[in-house]
Amino acid sequence: MESLKLSILKSLYFTNPQSIADLSQSAGKSIPNTTSAINRLIEANLVEQDGLAPSTGGRRAAQFILNAKALPNIVSVAIDQFYCSVVVTNFNNVYQTAIKTQQITLKDSNAFEQIVELIQSVIAEALNIPIYAVGLSMPGFVDSNLGKNYSYPIDSPFYNLQANLSKLIDLPVFIENDSSAIAIAEHHFGQAKLAKNVMVVNLNWGVGLGMIIDNELYRGHSGYAGEFSHIPLSNLNKLCSCGKVGCLEVEASLLAAVDMAKERLKEQAESQLSKPYQEQGYLTGDQLLTAANNGDQLAIECVSRIGYMLGKGISTLIHIINPEMVVISGRGAKAKDVLSPHINAAILEFTIHRLSKNVKIKFSKTEHIQLLGSTCICIARADKTIYKSQLKTVL
Repeated sequence: MESLKLSILKSLYFTNPQSIADLSQSAGKSIPNTTSAINRLIEANLVEQDGLAPSTGGRRAAQFILNAKALPNIVSVAIDQFYCSVVVTNFNNVYQTAIKTQQITLKDSNAFEQIVELIQSVIAEALNIPIYAVGLSMPGFVDSNLGKNYSYPIDSPFYNLQANLSKLIDLPVFIENDSSAIAIAEHHFGQAKLAKNVMVVNLNWGVGLGMIIDNELYRGHSGYAGEFSHIPLSNLNKLCSCGKVGCLEVEASLLAAVDMAKERLKEQAESQLSKPYQEQGYLTGDQLLTAANNGDQLAIECVSRIGYMLGKGISTLIHIINPEMVVISGRGAKAKDVLSPHINAAILEFTIHRLSKNVKIKFSKTEHIQLLGSTCICIARADKTIYKSQLKTVL
């Protein structure tokens, strides 16, 4: 019964509202057992009725939703190569604090300490808000079961990230690869909500991939499936961050677009980016994407180039996986109008039409999708011990 009630809480987070029949099917339990569990959750004020389901010709079934006010909150943390964002959110994905974003370069020697300080500052602002755990997503070879990031040496605090962070903030911590977390969020709440087989491309400083196959995140044999950015599709003799040449990432990432723009600006190319580049000495990905969306020719040229290479990479996925949908998500999704025609042109050029003609190419519409993914991971991996100790009620 304990596990059934926990299963219901999780199911209602990801699909809200549901009837007892729906919950019985998703949990794989009998309707009498599910009914009993729902009644106990209602008594504990964790679940409440939300009207009746639409009529299907017979008696209309009661529908149930979570009572987010009675449930604890989650600290969601989204980390990429250059930025960290933190927010406290509830089981309805409603922010309880403002999002705090800080420029933190992961390669810096004190990056871990900066991230811990940022998380602690957000928790400190959430006075009288019960928090039960932290959900964190970041790039790298993340083992979500062991809570380790194998992209870092064993003496780095990021290597044993889950244990190190949990010890410092005194909360349970759940971690996941950023692209996997984004794929889960898109599948449950975003563009891929109705898709059974979907490839979710995380267009950020690198190019990540989360694969949803038969409605489940596909991890592969060793747990690291989806290293899309290191497919050898580039003809440039440019070294990738992985130490090899030829990787898609060197031509199809926001970092590649920013590098291209900086080279053109050094050649005195005309652009609205000239002033911020001269004043700052660098360009951000957001500045480049904003300029492209505002019609700046240099920015459009740079973003278009990565769009074409991204389409070339997606063509490979279409031939191998034959998905029903590909979602472009992450920071780069905001440049949809610039990227879309070049991605589609490359797909037409490099794929067999019989395979690609029915594949939908969509762009994420969800803001802060990685933070949402971190929340999803935290709730999906929570166990009944955590709920019991934090809620202080009988589940």
